[in-house]
Amino acid sequence: MQDDLIGRAAHRAEITARAEAQMAEMGVDRAFIDRLVETFYGRIQDHPSLGPVFDTRLSGRWPEHLAKMKAFWTSVAFKNGAYGGKPVQAHQGVAGITEGLFAEWLALFSQTLVDIEATVEAHAWFMATAERIARSLVTALFYNPALDDPTQRI
Repeated sequence: MQDDLIGRAAHRAEITARAEAQMAEMGVDRAFIDRLVETFYGRIQDHPSLGPVFDTRLSGRWPEHLAKMKAFWTSVAFKNGAYGGKPVQAHQGVAGITEGLFAEWLALFSQTLVDIEATVEAHAWFMATAERIARSLVTALFYNPALDDPTQRI
């Protein structure tokens, strides 16, 4: 059993090392993630559609949210387990959240990556990842399987 645990730990370390090397090749480090999160969520707060939805949920708790989002993106980028939250549950029951806001979120995220001068590779990686996350959240929050039932179609 101990050999199995040692093997798993080595495998985990290898995954993290590969992710860190991949991110370094794209010009991504922890400072980049800090800048991305701080710039993006600063813009979220000023956004006419997204700002009120986020502020309703996060008013007075923005510093904690920024720390959580830095841990989230660090965990995703470097595969290091820095984030242990539950994104679907965190977004359930948010007043004013709609499916369409995710497209606005993605557009603002993309523009932020451009403005902070992410490399082409980093922009592509972060957008592909953000799009997967958005699809997952939209499915979890808004999908109704009954709408896929052909007997229910008019």
